[in-house]
Amino acid sequence: MSDFSSVGELTRPGLWIRAVRPRTLSISVAPIVVGVAHAWATFGRVAVVPVAAATVSALAIQIATNLANDAADGERGHDGPARLGPERVTGSKLMTAAQVKRGAIVATLVAALFGLVAVFHGGTPILMIGLASILAGWAYSNGPLPISATPTGEFFVVACFGVAAVVGIEWLAAGAVGGAAAALGVAIGLPAAAVLTVNNHRDRAEDGRNGRRTLAILLGETGSKWLYAGELVAAVMIAAAVVAPGGLAATLLVAACVVPAAVAAVKLARMPVGRALNGRLAATAGFQMMLAMVIAVALIGGVF
Repeated sequence: MSDFSSVGELTRPGLWIRAVRPRTLSISVAPIVVGVAHAWATFGRVAVVPVAAATVSALAIQIATNLANDAADGERGHDGPARLGPERVTGSKLMTAAQVKRGAIVATLVAALFGLVAVFHGGTPILMIGLASILAGWAYSNGPLPISATPTGEFFVVACFGVAAVVGIEWLAAGAVGGAAAALGVAIGLPAAAVLTVNNHRDRAEDGRNGRRTLAILLGETGSKWLYAGELVAAVMIAAAVVAPGGLAATLLVAACVVPAAVAAVKLARMPVGRALNGRLAATAGFQMMLAMVIAVALIGGVF
């Protein structure tokens, strides 16, 4: 069933809630959980204020990205009645592109405001990460060659929602970065990329008609399913290797996540392309958060 099955009953706040796509906002939180846990396990300290400010900023950046995407795709006519994904507020003419863009600008300003607090504590490295994240968010759907129209989307997700997020949070939390932070960033960024893979796998035909060249289009239906499986399984294996110094129990705890990863991959492989794939988006984001929590337990447990 479409997320907008009862749009006529939605209030204006309800429309904004739908537009920000709340069911996948955990993608911004999962790397923060991992970064904080690794900072504590490695350095034994966590600075709460800058981490909290960075968390709000990260969520605001994702919201801005989602709103900018809604407005841009609606303006291009990419979110028409044939869309398999949840209906967008711009494409459904529930709000104008100008209104949604203003929401994206407000979210960007919130991100910048809280980001300044993080920059005050973390200095130039955090400023650079924040600026790059904001620019990537707007470039995802805007400009002459949006990231969303190219095969590079998954790579940007791993870089922004994985490596940069984990490394940046660890720097804010402890004033230092452990050697395994980047690897953990890749591990937790891969399931976030898998969310995009599901999205692009579902929209492959429509995206092709709209002139896009996503990785899912290049790989085809079978290749996209294998990519999704590889992203989830690789995430677990990399994370298990990182926590291995914490002992066998920590390693096995993380490695056990390969079971839900395999289950998710099989479910996607057996599903025909259609609206039913929308449920896989939230499920994949849920897998990422579960993996983040398991990694955190393994890292912190290995200290004691």
